[in-house]
Amino acid sequence: MMDRYSSSSSALPLLGRRSMLKVMLAGAGVAALPGLAACGGGSDSGASSTSVSFGNNLSDQVPKDAITAAVKGFEKNSGGLTVAVNTKQHEQYQEQINNYLQGKPDDVLAWFAGYRMRFFADKGLTGDLSELWGKVGSSYSDALKQASTGSDGKQYFVPFTQYPWGLFYRKSVWQEKGYAAPKTLDELVALCTKMKTDGLIPIAFAQKQGWPGMGTFDQINFRTNGYQFHVDLLAGKEDWQDKRVKDVFDTWKRLLPFHQENALGREWQEAAQSLQQKKSGMYLLGSFVGQQFPDAEKDDIDFFPFPEINPQHGTDTVEAPIDGYMMAKKPANKDGAIKLLEYLSTAEPQLAYLKADPTAVATNSGAKTDGYNALQKKAAQVIKEAKHITQFLDRDTDPGFASEAATNGLIAFIKNPDDIDSVLKGMADQAKNIFK
Repeated sequence: MMDRYSSSSSALPLLGRRSMLKVMLAGAGVAALPGLAACGGGSDSGASSTSVSFGNNLSDQVPKDAITAAVKGFEKNSGGLTVAVNTKQHEQYQEQINNYLQGKPDDVLAWFAGYRMRFFADKGLTGDLSELWGKVGSSYSDALKQASTGSDGKQYFVPFTQYPWGLFYRKSVWQEKGYAAPKTLDELVALCTKMKTDGLIPIAFAQKQGWPGMGTFDQINFRTNGYQFHVDLLAGKEDWQDKRVKDVFDTWKRLLPFHQENALGREWQEAAQSLQQKKSGMYLLGSFVGQQFPDAEKDDIDFFPFPEINPQHGTDTVEAPIDGYMMAKKPANKDGAIKLLEYLSTAEPQLAYLKADPTAVATNSGAKTDGYNALQKKAAQVIKEAKHITQFLDRDTDPGFASEAATNGLIAFIKNPDDIDSVLKGMADQAKNIFK
């Protein structure tokens, strides 16, 4: 997902969305791009058997420090194995991963569960972890195993952390103003109207990085049309010009006046800071919003799932992306890679990571939650109670559709919400070409 760890301060140039599409869909044999593809330790790289290379996409300082802390725990008990951490700016990592995997990737590499994992597993670009899952599978739920399984029924992914999306707010502000979490769309509109009267931006919003609005679309779509329609639409099985999709954008158009203005020029970190600074009343994002709050204020963060739109579906679906790790198809140090992945599947490194970045929850079912803060306990509860879990639009669909049609379509809608029909026609035409 192009989301939670995209750095606002990176000096690395980002590829355009059309360039990104070309990179992600490039065929085998395409020359590797500089940076990511060059950092790996492929099978002929001469890597030491006492070292494991680790491709890290957590480039913001907080999560970067967190995963470093987790990896250090492995080195202490690995019998002499060391880990060479290769960190790349988050969006660059995603834009270049296709060529990266076809070149000399690191032995173990960060990625996402679900469709995005299967996309590369189906192309034969990642290593089979089924044997490892035979050892560690009892520590994971069936849903997590399913999200780690390729189209061939084999496992190619080890879950590490998970985090929910919802509407986040500061408890102190809401207590002062007397606000209550809305249960329905109409109640949400009424709350936004009251916030405006009180001088607050009702909903913080940023779309400069291209992906945040995908979360808004997801929430409104599965609340309006249900989980199955949502996943079928993203899999190319439903028509983007269907009236049900237009209903989603009509609802969003109703809410758009309550969103922070000039979103196309703002990164998610800046929008989160407006919430932290008590300028905004809510922010629809993942729980990583807490990364923009100082430690002393983290207990002031709370959230609620997006309210009900269609009583038929209620609030039974929660967006809760799963982050974790894959293995290269031919790792330079396969034994070391398996040992590192087995370690990352345990509760110890997951909890070590969460000490540095307490905005997500562990995926290992044996991880003790007594050290969780209030936000993490709420997150774990919401995920556990959900009937359906989605990953996020750009994880639940073809990467070409996400990076081109969805990104450009949502930007076009935000620029001109009165032109929904043209936006949906463009998305539908591109979907027909991609999902042949």
